[in-house]
Amino acid sequence: MNKQERAFAFKISLIMATRMLGLFMIFPIFSVYASEYTSTTPYLIGLSIGIYGLTQALLQIPFGYLSDKYGRKPMLIIGLIIFFIGSVVAAKSTDIIGIVIGRALQGAGAISAVLMAFLADFVSENQHSKANAFVGVQIGIAFMLALLLGPIISSNLSISGLFWVIALLSVIALIIVSTLPNAKPKEQYSLSIANIKKVINIDLLRLDFSVFALHLILTCAFIAIPIFLRENNIVEIKDSWQMYLPIIILSFIGMLPMIILISKYQKIKPIFLSAIALLIISQILFYQIQLTYTLFFILLTLFFIAFNTLEAILPSLIASSASSDKRGLAMGLYATSQFLGAFVGGIVGGWIYNISNLNNVFLLTTFIAIIWWIIILITKQKIPIKQVTEN
Repeated sequence: MNKQERAFAFKISLIMATRMLGLFMIFPIFSVYASEYTSTTPYLIGLSIGIYGLTQALLQIPFGYLSDKYGRKPMLIIGLIIFFIGSVVAAKSTDIIGIVIGRALQGAGAISAVLMAFLADFVSENQHSKANAFVGVQIGIAFMLALLLGPIISSNLSISGLFWVIALLSVIALIIVSTLPNAKPKEQYSLSIANIKKVINIDLLRLDFSVFALHLILTCAFIAIPIFLRENNIVEIKDSWQMYLPIIILSFIGMLPMIILISKYQKIKPIFLSAIALLIISQILFYQIQLTYTLFFILLTLFFIAFNTLEAILPSLIASSASSDKRGLAMGLYATSQFLGAFVGGIVGGWIYNISNLNNVFLLTTFIAIIWWIIILITKQKIPIKQVTEN
């Protein structure tokens, strides 16, 4: 990428990462600290964590379409203002229903597809793979930082203070958006079934399911993980960042050989299957083994090696799925699947926690990962490799 493309990709990734950081920071702490709110139930804990995924899923396509029609920048501004309002609602809430409403509003600022389409607009076609992979890595980094900052901020400022910090992050993102160039809308088209069909193909559907499954597993796991840390006396939640920090470092190191193998040998399917297999192994062992600090450390490292690898390569695989005039719509379909997975994970994980042994959450995530692995294994169509290897 040239200098201008690198600067633009950095700004887009920074907006995406800042916003994702705000969404993810409650993951490592909320299922333990939710008892501070009135009306709390296990089901509402799961709903609070995952509800943002529903509003994201419902609004990604409309936001993407409207960005094609009226321009990317106005929709980014509107989305971030909604996100800010949701963060303030959550920060001022004393009842868990208020948290659910605030998180739903946070998700209603559904700008992920708009950001990815904006990136594709300003980066040359042959550099899309690098730009999208770069953003995918930043999302992974944002989640890793959320694991560190969530416990630190909430232990010092309370959960309410954490939501005020998240509101501040949305203001920072708005400032960055103000520095982006204005872009004229593309040729207008109607939001119809016929146009939606034009941005759907078998490869896209497989990738949509992949990102759905990945974020379902992630959300489910982080309903259970904070509680397991406390109940097994592994580490205090406020100090959990001390365990997450080396895990983050090791998981990024572990991801690098997989990314290198994709680039060098141009065989993404074996790496794709290997990453899903790591997820399966980690989830089965979370269910089966009596957890100690060492075992928890190893299993979370395996989990995040797989998560980081998949989170980095999936945006690259989707990069050339649609023509430029419908890119916002195509990215909207992909992002819808991602956030719908987070919502389903929160709802189902909370439901399992409510009616059964919390450990059974890992039976569900194992089952989903196995189905995902089989789908990738038996598919006859080649997983597209051009987008992640041509550069």
